[in-house]
Amino acid sequence: MGEVIGILSLKGGVGKTSTAVALGAAIAGFDKKVLLIDGNLSAPNLGLYLNILEPKVTIHDILERRANTKSAIQSLDFFDVIPASISDRNIVNPLKLRDRIKLLKKKYDFIILDSSPSLNEETLAVMLASDKLIVVTTADYPTLRITMKAINMAKRRGTPIAGLVLNKVYNKKFELPISEIERISEVPVMAVIPHDIDVLRALAEFTPSTSYKPKSEASIEYKKLAASLIGEKYRPFRFKYIFRFSPKKQDVNREIYYESVFG
Repeated sequence: MGEVIGILSLKGGVGKTSTAVALGAAIAGFDKKVLLIDGNLSAPNLGLYLNILEPKVTIHDILERRANTKSAIQSLDFFDVIPASISDRNIVNPLKLRDRIKLLKKKYDFIILDSSPSLNEETLAVMLASDKLIVVTTADYPTLRITMKAINMAKRRGTPIAGLVLNKVYNKKFELPISEIERISEVPVMAVIPHDIDVLRALAEFTPSTSYKPKSEASIEYKKLAASLIGEKYRPFRFKYIFRFSPKKQDVNREIYYESVFG
């Protein structure tokens, strides 16, 4: 039975969808069968990131049983995708999501759900349909404050939070340190993704950033995160990692998570 991972953020522009795409490709790189689903029904982005611009069948059709699930699946190089419709104005019930994708868990090893960047029923639907959540944030107080709403909502609903992805990090003193972010959120930071112009270049090429520049710092961090989430080991062969005596906080957190779930 496959596992559903929800990607959550309540603030636009933090890189939630790019994280979903990059993480999906990274998991697929471990020879896993992966499906990405756009759970952002009112303002979908997933298809735009992957050059699926006018899909004939979407998650909207699946939710309202206007089409079967198989007809909505589009197969790409790295994973399969069920996009959402940009133009569908019919009222749909997001809370049907968990029931509609239940059978897909038998076909895929992992299903990645991209959520809405708003505190609404679409976000709640992703929470309820997920087996665990990854929350995406950036290292500043305004974003972290909004991120806390997502964390608190998930905790109330009982969906486990695997950890935070700290995205678009500049490694500057004005940014919140990991220790402060973890203290405020009470959630471990599982990945620190540096600000990388190649992520935008990958978007322009409609390809996951982990495939566009597989050896970049950001890609390696996503691959490490993917490995810990799915029970695999990933050790990139680079001298800077071989001679690192003090592991970074996110490395420790990933190892703790791996041991607690798979050890």
